[in-house]
Amino acid sequence: MEVKTSKGHLKVHKMKKKVLRKQVRAQHTLMRHEGIECISHPTQSLVIANAGLGNGMSRQQLLRIVEEYGLVETLLMPPNKPYSFVKYGTTEEAKKAFDALNGKEVTLEDFGQNIVLYINFVEKAQKTLKHRRVKHFGYEFCYDNNNVNKDKPLPGGLPEICDLFLEKCLKQGYIEHKPDQLTVNQYEPGQGIPPHIDTHSAFEDKIISLSLGAEIVMDFKHPDGHTVAIMLPRCSLLVMAGESRYLWTHGITPRKYDIIQASELGQKVGTITADVGDLTLNRRETRTSFTFRKVRRSPCNCIYPSVCDSQKGQQRQVQPSFPHNDMEASKLEQEYVHKVYEEIATHFSSTRHSPWPRIVEFLRSLPKGSIVADVGCGNGKYLGINKDLYMVGCDRSKNLADICGEKNFQAFVCDALSVPIRSGSCDACISIAVIHHFSTVERRLATICELARLLRPGGTALIYVWAMEQEYKNQKSKYLKEKNDSKDKEEEINIGGVQRPLSDQMPDSSSQDSACSDRLLNDLNDEGCAAKLVADSRLPVHTNRTSFHSQDLLVPWHLKGGTKKKGESIDTVSSPAGSKESQELSPVFHRYYHVFCEGELEAACRSLDCVRVQKSYYDQGNWCVVLEKL
Repeated sequence: MEVKTSKGHLKVHKMKKKVLRKQVRAQHTLMRHEGIECISHPTQSLVIANAGLGNGMSRQQLLRIVEEYGLVETLLMPPNKPYSFVKYGTTEEAKKAFDALNGKEVTLEDFGQNIVLYINFVEKAQKTLKHRRVKHFGYEFCYDNNNVNKDKPLPGGLPEICDLFLEKCLKQGYIEHKPDQLTVNQYEPGQGIPPHIDTHSAFEDKIISLSLGAEIVMDFKHPDGHTVAIMLPRCSLLVMAGESRYLWTHGITPRKYDIIQASELGQKVGTITADVGDLTLNRRETRTSFTFRKVRRSPCNCIYPSVCDSQKGQQRQVQPSFPHNDMEASKLEQEYVHKVYEEIATHFSSTRHSPWPRIVEFLRSLPKGSIVADVGCGNGKYLGINKDLYMVGCDRSKNLADICGEKNFQAFVCDALSVPIRSGSCDACISIAVIHHFSTVERRLATICELARLLRPGGTALIYVWAMEQEYKNQKSKYLKEKNDSKDKEEEINIGGVQRPLSDQMPDSSSQDSACSDRLLNDLNDEGCAAKLVADSRLPVHTNRTSFHSQDLLVPWHLKGGTKKKGESIDTVSSPAGSKESQELSPVFHRYYHVFCEGELEAACRSLDCVRVQKSYYDQGNWCVVLEKL
């Protein structure tokens, strides 16, 4: 026993010596690179070695790590360096982080590589911009918090020489408001800027950047990992609006040569493709960028809450836990499905007017005189498709059922778990985009059982649910495509940067350009069930128009025109998403969804003895099944 104890002490002693040795090495690196000396006594500020942009640590991951130990006032991550600076609200919080994290092993999220953190105290977190020359006008951009002090404008405002240029941009529609902040950066060959999103709360939607001196390649990256390289020619204007402004990161890789299209060597405009036979190297020269922004005076209310600093506090309040029992599931659905659809019914109905072709095909294939129930009919867009059918609709939302009545359709209010229609009385049923709103395996299966109960023997039911796989057989669903025609108008966005050479006003240049969780098992009590995997986790808030990373999540609905009651008009034309008016008046609601993996819906249906699956298929981001009652 004593031998084992001494070996354990020896191992701990060796580990401490290794950590101390690495700490000292990190101190020398910091002194050599930044001229900053580490100190032995605790302060509010730490330098964390192996946790920098240069070795793959993302700002989001590092922030999650350090926020566990106290209020983080400042997080500085110098470009291309393997260390970062953190300043806490108190020395005690910094000491707590030092004790917990020094020598701790973590996994880099983007690379899956394990690294060990080594920490030292410094007098204060500092930021140097020796990597490039920079000057601010109007308001100083603070790189320690990526924001501006809105109460302290710089004297003199923007240079008068910019007025004629900005007037042209306003006239051409590149911007809607005259900018009041300008940052001038000068990049020498080999210099760059890390990937980032301009802070939502700091600036309004459209940001423009004028490139002078030399061309350069800028890299855009989507949260799903998709990257696009855009050539910014000399004397060109980059316009970032909507999704490119709020969701995609943009940055310039520090290097002395760019890979560009050989065929466009003289013109050098647009997206860099992967055509190996048409690529060449282009030596960088000195480039000066003039980036114009409009300082925001109200909180950002964009449709990308997962990356919006104005809405992150709201997210913490609205993110519920996954339900552990039927009572919790019912409460979750009441709060994040039923109440939401009552609030958004009018706006939701205005976006649901184009029937999906394969559902129309199913309804038109039914015999004349068939009795059909549309369970979860919404605004009734399928109730009048086939005049030869006797169709009745039902929905959990009273406001949506009332809209059906205004269209002279037969519809009533009920829950899909208990439909007040006599058993075996329907020739067919449809359930379109309904079952994915139920939050447990048992409740989803119960809705399918209820559909089967309504059918006569030989009757058929068509079921549509949202798919986890929004990219299937190398084809993106309409939900992910740049120019969306799925009629989710509240979520439509302008993907990518718009790049315009000033001289000839060339057309816009767009920067658009997982395995699922375990499948549903027939045994509902199986511990491998996808629902069990997230039973103890908070429901994440999804970022619209991106791939799904969780099967159970909250999907934002950006309500246009504010909370309007039924009968009031909603002006979705005069106040487009992103405008000042819409951001002040438009709340964001969150709807619960369980997105289905391939085979999951079919497996649930096959677990029932009273039906058989006639066919199953994938239709533009949805898994679909046709059932027959036995």
